[in-house]
Amino acid sequence: MLEPSNNNELPVIPAKRYFTIGEVSELCGVKPHVLRYWEQEFTELSPVKRRGNRRYYQRHDVLMIRKIRSLLYEQGYTIGGARAHLTNNESKEDSTRAKQLIAQMIVELEDILELLK
Repeated sequence: MLEPSNNNELPVIPAKRYFTIGEVSELCGVKPHVLRYWEQEFTELSPVKRRGNRRYYQRHDVLMIRKIRSLLYEQGYTIGGARAHLTNNESKEDSTRAKQLIAQMIVELEDILELLK
């Protein structure tokens, strides 16, 4: 397994739609039982479950696991602290995204207004 400070040495995520828990374990340098535990602790992490309750992770799940791994192992956050950090960042990203959408809509509406004149 990789040392906690080697997050930048993690393998490249292949261009696949779904990953098994074993593949994600190797891609993120975290054991499968830790991934199952993190699913309980972080609501942002929710792999698709199919036949026999098998987990299939998507690319955004792998990226979220790497972010959680970095917060816990490299930056020294506790589980609760990492959860709070992720929640705060999501709300900031949501407000930034909303502001960008509003600005884009204003530009488009102004263009439409010019066409109507």
